[in-house]
Order: sequence, then C-alpha cells, then structure tokens
Amino acid sequence: MHSAFLALVGLSLLHSVSSQFSPGFPYGSQKVRGVSLGGWLVLEPWITPSIFDNTGNPNIIDEWTFGQYYDRTTAANVLQNHWNTWITQNDFANIAAAGLNHVRLPIGYWAFEVGPGEPYIQGQLPYLQNAVQWAGQYGLMLIVDLHGAPGSQNGHVLIVYDNSGHSMPYPTWQSNQTNIARTDAIIKQIASMFAGQANVVPIIAPLNEYPYGTSTQSNTVVLLHDAFQPLSYWNGFETAPDFQGVAMDTHIYQVFSNADVQMSWQSHINTACGTQSTLSDFDLWLMVGEWSPAITDCATYLNGRGNGARYDGSYPGSTYVGSCTGLTGSASTFSSSYKTFLRQFWEAQVISYEKSNGWLMWTWKTESADEWSYLAGLQNGWIPWSPTDLQYPTICG
Repeated sequence: MHSAFLALVGLSLLHSVSSQFSPGFPYGSQKVRGVSLGGWLVLEPWITPSIFDNTGNPNIIDEWTFGQYYDRTTAANVLQNHWNTWITQNDFANIAAAGLNHVRLPIGYWAFEVGPGEPYIQGQLPYLQNAVQWAGQYGLMLIVDLHGAPGSQNGHVLIVYDNSGHSMPYPTWQSNQTNIARTDAIIKQIASMFAGQANVVPIIAPLNEYPYGTSTQSNTVVLLHDAFQPLSYWNGFETAPDFQGVAMDTHIYQVFSNADVQMSWQSHINTACGTQSTLSDFDLWLMVGEWSPAITDCATYLNGRGNGARYDGSYPGSTYVGSCTGLTGSASTFSSSYKTFLRQFWEAQVISYEKSNGWLMWTWKTESADEWSYLAGLQNGWIPWSPTDLQYPTICG
C-alpha cells in the first residue's frame, strides 16, 4: 500500500545513499530544537493581517490574489518592505540566544519560477541567501521548506488553505503532470543551490504537507511529510541502513477541529503527553515539524481571511465554545493563569516531542496572535530562554 500511495502522488526514488552519508547535524543523537519563520517569504494573512487589511480589498486572501488584485507597483513595494523588515539578522541572533539549533524557512515555488498567467511577484531569493548566511553566522541549521507548489498541494474538501500561496478548495498539484515536472525542477534547483552546504542547510523539505522525495545523492537529509496519515501507516516504510538520509515530518495541532477547540486545558496537556509512545516507536528519523501552544483558532484570519473561528462559533459549521477575548491578540490581555497554562502546555509538548528526534515550533513571530509566537512567549515568560529550562518536568507523569 505504501508504494502504491507514493506512486500516486508522484514520489520518485528515495534518497538512497551509502554508509558515507554524513549530514551537517547529528540527527538521532542530538535533539532538533527549532522554530519556523512563518509569513516571511510566503505570506499568511493570520501572521501579518495588516498587509491584507491595508489593501482594502476583501478578495485578497493569499499571495496569489495579492498579486492578482492589488496595484502591481504598490504590491511589489509592500512585499519588498515586508521582506526587509519582518525577519532580519537580529531575529537569527535572538533565535540562537534562545538556545535553538534549527530554523525552518518556508518558501514558495514562485520565488524560483513563475508560469504564464500566474500573478505572483518575485524577489524572495536574495532573502533566502541572507537567511543561509545569518544561520551560518549564528551556528543555526536552516531547513529549506518548499511550502507551495504549482496547483497547490495542501488543501482539503472542508478547509481552504492559504499557506501554499493559493487558496483552493482541494489540492490540484498532483493531478497535473506539468505541475509535478515544474516542482521536480525547482526541488533540483534548491538541492543544487545548497550542495556542499550541509553544515548550514542539512535538510530540504521537498514539499510541505506532502510526501515527496528526490533521488539526489548528497549529505542533505530529505524531510518527507506524513501527509496527515497516522505514523503507523509509515512504519517499516524504509529503514536504515538501506535508506539513510530520509526523515519524517509530522505536524501536530490541537485547534483545527470542533473537537479540538472544545477540549479543556488539562485535556490539551493530556493529548500532547499521549503522543509519546507513537513518536518514540517510529523507525525513521522523526521530528514534529509544526506545532503550537495555541489551543483555540481565535487568531485573526487563522482559518483564512474572513472565515471566523470555531471557538466563538463564527466559523461555518461550528458551535460556540467561548469568547476569544483574552485568548488571542496581545499577551498584555492574557491572564496570569492563561500564561501559566501556556507554559505548561509548551513544556508538555516539548517533553513529548523530544521522544522523537525533536521539534520546530510554528511560528517565530506574529503581528497580533501572541499565543502562536515563539518570540512573544520568550518576552512574556511562557517560553524559557533555554528550551531545556523546564518548570514542569513531570507534567506528563
């Protein structure tokens, strides 16, 4: 079933390498502790809502429509300013100072190639190169994450995602051979860009939230996503030493269903602790590549611009759980009990996810959703300045 599934999604030969394989980070013996630079080189309305609000056009809901419906010159200037200011060298210095060792950088295919009729605006690549330079300067490993592919690879019949650049009711990437060929060429371009730089770019994630592989032989780890299948689905898929240099990425959130947002605070902690056996039993390198201390979907535009939230019943098909007031926005509005809980939940997840090879929290910073922000957590005390400095080391029992 595994081989049939992978053939279906266009997976080429996996990265089979010899025993000389030597990545730039000791995966398997040292824990990955990192954070994603969300909303920088791929816009997400909930991370930077002001960029979308300032257009004055409610039809601008993602990076595709930003280029499609906004004045081209204005849009280009807004993006250039955003790229220059949202993430800077100082952010890399702070990430390193926080005791982290990895940064995950999402980037869209349109940074490399824009096809006929595609309204994307280019200019991201110099910032990718800056990020690699800054990561090297501060001793950080950088994961290059192809976050959006032609035709969009991460959609769902019930959810329209904007984080692959183009909101669509369902993914169409895999249904078009041209999309697959374009993506393959871009992945090879990324691989060649960073060949020989495994000491700074040890991992390439070929396709966010899609299990895509390459046959490139190098010291670069290929990070495959579990495609939201249970990890048990992939057990025995490929094991060392025949296939080295392949790691699995799983994303764990507790906010994207009615059942999730209805859970009590303690149930959220219990659910995080309950992942430990599954994570520890997996037979490939495994990391939790996205997760968050957030327990509601209250953040503005989190479910897409104008779609509301399940927690307060404003999202279609949801029922009211409670008010979003004091659970999102500025940390200055958070109660001391809520901030204590955020610390407990953050620690429960870190303890649990380190039963795998490590974790990368989503996301480093936000404009107005501090419960999602690593930086806000550091500044407001629910994330420690060293990820091993735990106040609740026995929270999972």
